[in-house]
Amino acid sequence: MSERIALIIPARDEEEAIGATLDGLHAAGLAQVVVVDNGSTDRTAEVARQHGAQVVHEPRRGYGQACLAGIAALGADITLVAFMDADGSDDPADLRRLLEPVEQGEAEMVVGSRVLGEREQGALTPQQRIGNALATSLLRLLHGARYTDLGPFRAIRREALARLQMRDTRFGWTIEMQIKAQRQGLRVLEIPVRYRKRRAGRSKISGTLWGTIQAGCKILWIIFRYSVLRERMMLKGSKVGKLKG
Repeated sequence: MSERIALIIPARDEEEAIGATLDGLHAAGLAQVVVVDNGSTDRTAEVARQHGAQVVHEPRRGYGQACLAGIAALGADITLVAFMDADGSDDPADLRRLLEPVEQGEAEMVVGSRVLGEREQGALTPQQRIGNALATSLLRLLHGARYTDLGPFRAIRREALARLQMRDTRFGWTIEMQIKAQRQGLRVLEIPVRYRKRRAGRSKISGTLWGTIQAGCKILWIIFRYSVLRERMMLKGSKVGKLKG
């Protein structure tokens, strides 16, 4: 059976970049492209429709909230789901490289690594590089999950995504997915991707001090929260085992 692939693009106030991002996807073989308008005050939704995307309105702001709204809008026949940013920092030409390992059965989830790939000078801010290195080190130490990046550009088989039961509505979405993928024993690959400076506008996270602080705190909270839950589950399992013994 051939794959039916959907791409979800969360977007807020990205009217200057979303058109070029969508135009770069024509060779990706997508059955559905969903742009989630996450409370924009500009013409993001209108431009996205003009460039062929299905637009879903999600006024409750938050990256994870937008992703959840996009998932809810997927057609019943979709078998593979990808996520990417709207601002042009992810190169649409890399999408096929993300999808192919899942299509060929080599992985259930593929994460595009900006760390392993080529980066335009200044595309990753110093705070992003430091925060990313800290978070991936803690993932390795506390969860045994070996990643180099928490980048949003990724692809996952739909049934695997459903098993993860994603919950986070804000900045913790990507790291929640990676922790849960490790716990579920998903076959995960990281592949190098190109990362560019955003083509227009200003980042809602790394572009502001408050956004950077919020994102960093949420990511650390998710890492430690799931670590504590993991320890509790292991302790509970140990007690059950002793009782049975």
